[in-house]
Order: sequence, then structure tokens, then C-alpha cells
Amino acid sequence: MTKTLYFGNLPWAVTSEDLTEAVSQHAEVISARIATDRETGRSRGFGFVEVPEEKAQAVIDALNGAEWGGRALTVNEAKPREDRRTGGGGGFGGGRRNSY
Repeated sequence: MTKTLYFGNLPWAVTSEDLTEAVSQHAEVISARIATDRETGRSRGFGFVEVPEEKAQAVIDALNGAEWGGRALTVNEAKPREDRRTGGGGGFGGGRRNSY
């Protein structure tokens, strides 16, 4: 079994390879990815790393609050993504008003 960890407050220049290297000092990395903006391809400052379930807490303990590039990392267990179609925001989101 594996567990996915959320890594927040990453420096903008961090790549998936950098994240893999940092986490691999504490656990085997199954996968790592940095969230990027769809339009620009630039990092959004967070990412996800999949590690063996039994090592997840050790990674959190070692890296949560650790400094990387002058920024304090936020590392915790990733929460499942809410389905945007049913996720409570009303759905109509302030589009342009009809000009009657």
C-alpha cells in the first residue's frame, strides 16, 4: 500500500526530480509531481509524492517545517480531491450579467 503526501510552500524552481531526490533520503519514492499552471506551465508552489504507507509518517516528521530555498515546507497526508461538479460552490460563479 502507498500513501500520497502533499508538499506545500515549495520554491518555484523545484522540479519533480528535486522533490524525488529530497524525499528519497527518507523513503522510497513511487512517484512525485509538481502542480503546474495549465496555461503557463509554471510551478504552482506545491506537489505530491507517493511513498510506501509505512514510511509516510517518517517523511512528514522529517520534512514538515523544514526549510527549502528560504521557505518552510508544509508536508502532510494529501486529502482526496473534491469533485468540482458536486463540491458546493453554487456552480454559476459570477459570469457576465445579461444586458437587458
